[in-house]
Amino acid sequence: MGLDCRAPNFSLTTNQTFVADKLSSLNIFNISLLGIVSTIGIIENLLILGVVGFRVNRSIISIWILNLAASDLLATSTLPFFTLYMARGGTWILGSTFCRIYSSIFFLNMFVSAFLLAAISLDRCLVVVQPVWAQNYRNLQLVGKICVGIWAFAVICTIPFFMFRDAIPLQSGKIMCYYHYSLYLPSKPFDLKALCRQRKEGLAFMKLFFAFLIPLIIIILSYVAVNASLARRGCRRPFRFVRLVIAVVVTFVLCWSPYHLFIIIEVMASSGSPAQKVASKALPISTAFGFLNSVLNPILYVFSCPDLCRKIRHSLGAVMESVLAEDLAEFSRRRSTARSSISNSEFAIRKKSSTQMFSLKPEDSKLGDSLSNSAETCIMTS
Repeated sequence: MGLDCRAPNFSLTTNQTFVADKLSSLNIFNISLLGIVSTIGIIENLLILGVVGFRVNRSIISIWILNLAASDLLATSTLPFFTLYMARGGTWILGSTFCRIYSSIFFLNMFVSAFLLAAISLDRCLVVVQPVWAQNYRNLQLVGKICVGIWAFAVICTIPFFMFRDAIPLQSGKIMCYYHYSLYLPSKPFDLKALCRQRKEGLAFMKLFFAFLIPLIIIILSYVAVNASLARRGCRRPFRFVRLVIAVVVTFVLCWSPYHLFIIIEVMASSGSPAQKVASKALPISTAFGFLNSVLNPILYVFSCPDLCRKIRHSLGAVMESVLAEDLAEFSRRRSTARSSISNSEFAIRKKSSTQMFSLKPEDSKLGDSLSNSAETCIMTS
């Protein structure tokens, strides 16, 4: 088995995920970015799933948002493992099976997120361009079936990436979670190097077309059609709508274009070329920006809705009030218990003192009188 079959450039793979033992400032920045994105993404998507799933009436847009938030939560939940991988200098310590699972979740989110964004754009386009058809056929059941189909197709697209992912030991002693193109070899004679290159290029261009270019074209054409339809009717485009369209397209392009660009450069550039070295070093950062899309999606599609923002603020306020009420109740209970114990202690001391006074013997009474007389004498003479 040739070395080139395990990774796009096996001689450069140690550079791809930080060959240096000491983390550079760029690596520290990337790890910090991953940690921030992971924390915000998990909290944000959990909040949206809770509010939209339990406090918002079921609607078509809520189904889109729930599926998008579920996909983004799935992706951001794997970020801590990727952060650990980066923090250990590009050494994978969680085994081959989990390497495949973790990588597959990343690619599944890539496909699901792109397909859902395209479907949401088409849905809005049909509502504006074909309002009669949308009124008659657009319902919760249809949108639910479309979401199931999107997830199923995304799983099918993810299968090749699951198959060719593996934990690969390097000569430097590190273990890399990356592609292993020489798995599942055919039984008939073949050129191993050519086969590995075909698989490498096929996976790269599959991601480029299905997870980026085709959804991006659908998003752009959908909003162009919406804009043209509104213009023909003489309707003024709301500023919020225009802002949302621009934000969706720009965010999708900025988050995912660097990742796909460097993947294609790494695949197409010759082995050991400067372009491939740059692409190998830039891939971890571009992957982090791809994850960033899972944080920005809820902001674009959820927080642009004032009613939903109000519900989220109300939910957070209710949670905080509940927590504060429990804390105050606990504090009052403890304070009341402390006061009760102090009062009981004082009562016991006073009762004991009173008992002792009434139980003094005659000799003790005489001793007390003499002590009192001595005290008075000291006061008089001083």
